[in-house]
Amino acid sequence: SILTTQSNLASCLGDLGRHNEALVFRRDVYARFVAMKGLSHERTILAGSNLVGSLNNLELWDESKTLTRDQLPAVRRSLGSDHHLTLRLYQRLATALRLNVKRTRNDPRLNHTRSIPTLRPTFLMSTQATI
Repeated sequence: SILTTQSNLASCLGDLGRHNEALVFRRDVYARFVAMKGLSHERTILAGSNLVGSLNNLELWDESKTLTRDQLPAVRRSLGSDHHLTLRLYQRLATALRLNVKRTRNDPRLNHTRSIPTLRPTFLMSTQATI
């Protein structure tokens, strides 16, 4: 099909380092699969994953994260949480989050650590009380 050929051409362009040109094809292929098959079809999900990969190659992190987060609920529903395409999308989201240079250690969106109380053995507490 034409969409498969366009997807293969995008892969070739990406392999040649022509990522901007590949992105044009990836966007078109994804949009057409969404229109023809819907968001939950496996071919659409694959095209979306390829588009996210192209966005990551061009360091378009915000768009990559948005698209991936929009896709994941439908992907989990239709393919399941342990399907290879679901896992690939999670991997690509992790890549976008990890390599996004705009983030900082003080970014509250990235601070997911909980405050864990420090537990001290009771024998240390009783020793300190007598000192």
